[in-house]
Amino acid sequence: MVEEFEKAFAAFCQAENSVAVNSGTDALRFALISAGIKPGDAVVTVAHTFIATTEAISQAGGHPEFVDIDERTYNMDPIKLHDYLEKQCNQKDGQLISKRTGRPVSAIVPVHLYGQMADMDAILELAERYHLLVIEDACQAHGAEYFSRKHNRWVKAGSMGHAAGFSFYPGKNLGACGEGGAITTNDAKIAKACKMLRDHGQAKKYYHDIEGYNGRLDSIQTGILSVKLRHLAAWNEQRRERAAEYKNLFAKSGNDIRIPFEPSWSKAVHHLYVVRVADRDGLMSHLRDAGIGTGIHYPIPLHLQKAYESLGYKTGGFPVTERVAREIVSLPMFPQLKPEQQVTVVNEAMRFVHQQSHELTGPRV
Repeated sequence: MVEEFEKAFAAFCQAENSVAVNSGTDALRFALISAGIKPGDAVVTVAHTFIATTEAISQAGGHPEFVDIDERTYNMDPIKLHDYLEKQCNQKDGQLISKRTGRPVSAIVPVHLYGQMADMDAILELAERYHLLVIEDACQAHGAEYFSRKHNRWVKAGSMGHAAGFSFYPGKNLGACGEGGAITTNDAKIAKACKMLRDHGQAKKYYHDIEGYNGRLDSIQTGILSVKLRHLAAWNEQRRERAAEYKNLFAKSGNDIRIPFEPSWSKAVHHLYVVRVADRDGLMSHLRDAGIGTGIHYPIPLHLQKAYESLGYKTGGFPVTERVAREIVSLPMFPQLKPEQQVTVVNEAMRFVHQQSHELTGPRV
């Protein structure tokens, strides 16, 4: 049952191999180890993501270093990545070395946040130039697509890097009945290594070529996922329709509420629908009083988390990430969301910003 799901999920992602594991965190960690991350290597990612991204890097023996995000997509900014590689690193014997830490830079982990892929052509071009691995964090991007200018076609999340990690946490677009995850890769050696890592390093039963982990995914979970996978494309299309409806409804909001930006090269699957507003807490309170649930993904950037104090980053280090973190709020988004419910959400959100505007300007006399 596990193998059947792996074949189906690999085909869905347009990848040659898929390896089912017990969480998205393990998927990223096993992918990094199997791709060749060595203890002490610097791995470049973003601070605007869930901590599992950097946990996977650290637990693979790597050392996370950050670059800022694009103001519109909230994903890794290729220009900032280029600046980091050019200005914050040195070349030594063909190896890129971080000026900040003195560590060899070996990989990039772009995060396809909120269901939208990062600008992979630009990232992969830089990775090829500097001989870096690319491991996609696709934990929120099941079925997301990207138009590759290099290949002149649409490609799926999880098919472009050396490997990718997906999460099947219940709230994801493809969710298990509990924890779950998968690695996708076009590299048979990486796939083989991931299969060994998830099963105590076994090449076959009781023959341990390496020390591994207990990272298997239960058959019952893959059975559930196999059934849900058949519906995923339709559910993703429903999410796209709901996002389009939000866009139409918010069309008259001006700049008071900034809605998600989707570039022409992206087909997002809208795992989350994240808007930006100046008074985020006020909006959330107003919507809560109206019986509308909201969330924040994510309120504190990773470089400012207590867990990463030892990395030495300070406030102001990544201004776009920090600004976005103060303003974002996630509105209701799921395939079965009804248009009339969206009307209620948008009307209440607009009522709040109009009340704010009135309070700031005062009544006309």
